[in-house]
Amino acid sequence: MGQNLQSGERLRPVDLARAHRLSTQAVRNYEEAGILPAAERTAHGYRAYTPLHARALSAFLALVPGHGHRTAASIMRAVNEGATDEAFHLVDESHAQLLEDRRTLRAVENALRDLEPDTTRSSPSGTFARKAPSDAFARNTPSGTFIGPLAHQLGVRSATLRKWERAGLVRPRRDPRTGYRVFDEADVRDARLARQLRRGGYPLEQIAPLIAQVRSAGGLQPLEAALTDWRARLSARGRAMLTGAAELEAYLRARG
Repeated sequence: MGQNLQSGERLRPVDLARAHRLSTQAVRNYEEAGILPAAERTAHGYRAYTPLHARALSAFLALVPGHGHRTAASIMRAVNEGATDEAFHLVDESHAQLLEDRRTLRAVENALRDLEPDTTRSSPSGTFARKAPSDAFARNTPSGTFIGPLAHQLGVRSATLRKWERAGLVRPRRDPRTGYRVFDEADVRDARLARQLRRGGYPLEQIAPLIAQVRSAGGLQPLEAALTDWRARLSARGRAMLTGAAELEAYLRARG
């Protein structure tokens, strides 16, 4: 059954579309998808919307930036079906995902910070010098390090490094004479980044895409802009969720 008209006010699809800068077909599609309550029909079969439909459309469009189109649509359908607890559950899930994304960003930033060179000693030219290599690396080949010394430096087992290799986190070459794995400077960087993220509780399948981004960027420094953009997008998403919550509450009040 369609939604009862409020105060006798009728809105045509074009009125709703113009007010929200949409096409009339989009408005009809949203109704058919359950995002809007079902409209009453005039004697001639035309859709007759009300201010409540306008409020529903405003709520949906406000929810999309923070929750995504699919989740926003599911929230609105749940509300229109009277399943408000399900709608609140969907909202909570989005907030939980945002919190998890913030934690991931923080873990990445901390991991990258730990990988920065030592800046406590300056070179004669005024630039910062890198930390002297550890004893473990003193036993390495001129062109890289073997798995044992690297595992020792990272505080992990050699088997762990082999597992990371299978997952694509590190890509050591093989010594042509001995067949041993040789980790170059980029491999050591990737292994250290993987260790920091694993210590933060992140699974290998989440770490692998980040390692790939580090490789494609040619190192850690170019990622600063990406991290800044990531942080800004999370903040924008959080603010959009607040706006969406306000519009959803207004729609719930209007429904009574």
